[in-house]
Amino acid sequence: MQTIEREECEYTAPADSPADRILSGQNIVCFAKDWNGDPTSVTHVMRTLARYNQVLWLNSIATRSPNLTQSSDIKKIFSKLLSFAQGPKQVEPNLWVYTPIVLPLPHNRAAISLNRWILKTSVRMLRRKLKMNQFQLWAWPPTAGEYVDILGQNFTVFYCTDSWADFTHVDSGQMISLEEHLCERADIVFATSRALANEKKKLNSETHLASHGVAYEQFSAALDDSLAVPADLADCTTPVLGFYGLVEDWMDQDLVVYLAKRHPEWTIALLGKVCTDVSKFKDYANIRLLGRKPHSELPAYCRRFSVGILPHKLNNLTLKMNPIKLREYLSAGLPVVSTALPEVACYDGLCDTANTYEEFEEAVARAISMDSPQERRARNAAMRTETWEHKVAIISDRVREVSARK
Repeated sequence: MQTIEREECEYTAPADSPADRILSGQNIVCFAKDWNGDPTSVTHVMRTLARYNQVLWLNSIATRSPNLTQSSDIKKIFSKLLSFAQGPKQVEPNLWVYTPIVLPLPHNRAAISLNRWILKTSVRMLRRKLKMNQFQLWAWPPTAGEYVDILGQNFTVFYCTDSWADFTHVDSGQMISLEEHLCERADIVFATSRALANEKKKLNSETHLASHGVAYEQFSAALDDSLAVPADLADCTTPVLGFYGLVEDWMDQDLVVYLAKRHPEWTIALLGKVCTDVSKFKDYANIRLLGRKPHSELPAYCRRFSVGILPHKLNNLTLKMNPIKLREYLSAGLPVVSTALPEVACYDGLCDTANTYEEFEEAVARAISMDSPQERRARNAAMRTETWEHKVAIISDRVREVSARK
């Protein structure tokens, strides 16, 4: 396996102990997703920061209006009301989670005006309760742009993980406007891909690449011979092509069907909540939709996977993505085959990218035939300094530098 150079793709990981570099002694209020969802970058970054800082996590303030004809949206509304009634909840040392009651109408001016008052009042109350005097505001969803001017923070971070305007369920024009305002208002912007960083740098010169980290120790467990194979894959005796994450409209289902049809001896295991029509898969017994799995169980599935796949369509959304699962696959030792996502191409030598279905098929076959325990250990070792701790240490350096200048 060749050594790869990625200086143009990512920061160089610090060689010293990352704990000595991580921001400390701060109060942080964070606009985030819902705490009880699957872990994403905000989960990992805030958990790491909460070891050394006090963090108030604000559950999702909505990126779209609810559809009252969908039971999932109705259930989510009631869940939020229940969470609000429980008040702020300490979920880990130094980490508090609170569900603000805001009207889930992110583009309605009257609702936004009321929400601004609600958030300003509730955050001030919570800060008093938690003895959070001066504080930093960290924002993940662009809809936080409506509230960034009213909370009284002394430092603002926008952490951009996706091309939000390209999601099919949002108002693209409004999302672009909110992102622009948040970028211009932020003291520093972090972007998780080179494409996003180049885009946001036009709006804020203090834009920095912040590539994802990995829960390295957790996924390294996939190399443990004693780790049991999950029951729903225990009957597989042939190669397993594995994917986990949301089964969304950006998955190239035609590619998955192509692989299943060409190779009935391969099992294609798709783990995750299904959020789009997957009727194309019904005629293929070797495509298994296994549903959402707890994050803690993913290493066991990776242990059984022969190859980790990223069968994404190529469009404006996915070309700016930096899949968190990429480093998780590699930490688990898996060979990885992906469509031609730019951020995956940064790992040339550890991953294969394909421009056509035929190239994808050939890369999977090659990965299966050439894999070995030694190769798996080498891929795992390459991720040793890609941990969330190392990435948050780098982020912390940037925050300190910009804060000192401010």
